[in-house]
Amino acid sequence: MLSIYQLKPRFQNLLRPLVQRLFDRGVTANQVTLGAAVVSVLIGLLLAIFPAHVWLFALIPLWMLLRMALNAVDGMLAREFGQQSTLGAYLNELCDVIADAALFLPFALLPGVSPVLVVLLVIGALISEYAGVMGPMVGASRRYDGPMGKSDRALCFGVIGAGAATGLLPLTWINPILAVITALLLYTLFNRVRQGLAEAVAPSDTK
Repeated sequence: MLSIYQLKPRFQNLLRPLVQRLFDRGVTANQVTLGAAVVSVLIGLLLAIFPAHVWLFALIPLWMLLRMALNAVDGMLAREFGQQSTLGAYLNELCDVIADAALFLPFALLPGVSPVLVVLLVIGALISEYAGVMGPMVGASRRYDGPMGKSDRALCFGVIGAGAATGLLPLTWINPILAVITALLLYTLFNRVRQGLAEAVAPSDTK
């Protein structure tokens, strides 16, 4: 199933000169990971405190784009400059789900948007990521299968945030969009479990 995650190698090639400069200045992967999470939480708090100022939701697409870049940067710093660590693995997974929750939950405060749908979506995102993390526990790789992975969710909420902030997206349309995203998250969960199981049993089938 197609996912924006599949475009990641090209994105990384564009960022490689920046990553080299950051490394030369002593920036670490864990610092980038934590910094992105902190900014995400601060933006989420800002939106939660001032939900009536819908124009502030324009911060979502702007930050989502930068956050996607930072997610690629921390991974490249870790892999290509020998900064991989057990702590980094924990931070990478935990900070992502915390940041997603912080950025998604304020949408529940917009007029006409169902808080239940937003919460269900956040829970679906959390469980689908947990399913991906469980891959190595069953002898598979960390699963990033779509169609609604981290990058895909970032794109969706970036579009919703931009549409709400500019008034181009009627707030009454957000609930159906959230329902579709949640349904795609359920399929993502199914897909990650299925692909993880297939990968885990593949070696024994070839013996």
